[in-house]
Amino acid sequence: MGLELYLDLLSQPCRAVYIFARSNNIPFEFKRVQLMKGQHKTEEFRKVNVLMKVPALKDDSFTLAESIAILLYLAQKFKTPDHWYPSDLQKRARVNEYLSWQHANIRVKGSKVFLTKVLLPLLTGQPLSAEKLEFVIEDLNVVLKQFEEKFLQDKPFIAGSEISLADLVALVELMQPVGAGYNLFEERPKLAEWRRRVEEAVGKELFQEAHEGIMNIKNLTADQFAPELLENFKQQLLKQ
Repeated sequence: MGLELYLDLLSQPCRAVYIFARSNNIPFEFKRVQLMKGQHKTEEFRKVNVLMKVPALKDDSFTLAESIAILLYLAQKFKTPDHWYPSDLQKRARVNEYLSWQHANIRVKGSKVFLTKVLLPLLTGQPLSAEKLEFVIEDLNVVLKQFEEKFLQDKPFIAGSEISLADLVALVELMQPVGAGYNLFEERPKLAEWRRRVEEAVGKELFQEAHEGIMNIKNLTADQFAPELLENFKQQLLKQ
């Protein structure tokens, strides 16, 4: 059966896996799992990933969850160019350092801006308060400063002079608030230049294709969600 990747490109980790596989000419069958339709909650998908999350990988009878694990599996199985996950111990440590840090920082804070700016008004039918938006953007700005000062510094890429998995994972996360209408690159020239280099390294056309859905997310309407997910989303967001 070969390699199957279960993805929804509205998801940041799914975009990282998709772009990595495509930019490295890894052959795979794209299995679309529409999160808004609740397709990740079906018994059919549960056979692939009992956690009911995307991305998920199926390689013949072998299945794998979690985007970082999937990226590392693809890099090593298909022997992609060394710069993606360097064999040099210290460069690899830099990649691992960022991948370990990003979950509770860039991912959480960027996702919160997206959820607050796009989903909360949509699901509640109420306009977003300026105070709430300012609060989540301030939180994101803190980790963006840390990203620039700690991880990027004055290097072209996180691990040095070439793109790695860390850069790809970072950029797809930062595009989530951009899709929500918050251009975090606008007043950060160092970050904007890094973004340009990452896009060029994977291919601008591929990058834009992968982000087409998220860049049009403001056209989202409540009726595009599965009814059973709608109330669940609403309650989760109101608790934040």
